[in-house]
Amino acid sequence: MTQDAIQEEIIEEFSIFDDWLDKYDYLISLSEQLPAIDPAHRTEQYLINGCQSRVWIDARTEGGKIYFSADSDAIITKGIISLLIRVMSGRTAEEILSMELYFIEAIGLEANLSPTRANGLLAMIKQMKLYAVAFQNKQN
Repeated sequence: MTQDAIQEEIIEEFSIFDDWLDKYDYLISLSEQLPAIDPAHRTEQYLINGCQSRVWIDARTEGGKIYFSADSDAIITKGIISLLIRVMSGRTAEEILSMELYFIEAIGLEANLSPTRANGLLAMIKQMKLYAVAFQNKQN
């Protein structure tokens, strides 16, 4: 499935909720579906700077594509990272680096996050794109 198709799917899923409390509940349910990160990657080395909560992100390559795993000690943040993984995982470095994550604005996520959570969201995206840069540089 293309990254745009996945983003459209996410937008559609969130469109059924009128109230942001319901959208937060949905994010919490998404957090429960996020596969556990390898405990070896739940260390300072994988911790994202700039997040109010603790967020760990790891990435691996397979067949020229990047796959992410992550965890957080905050359930809403964990739900947000699960959305990012859904859109960005299984893509090439070039796809990740050129990706416009328009679903974030379309579902009203950024507008409904506290400033510290919004900063955390940007930090998570930045880290995922930094992994893409690192893997791209390894290939060249």
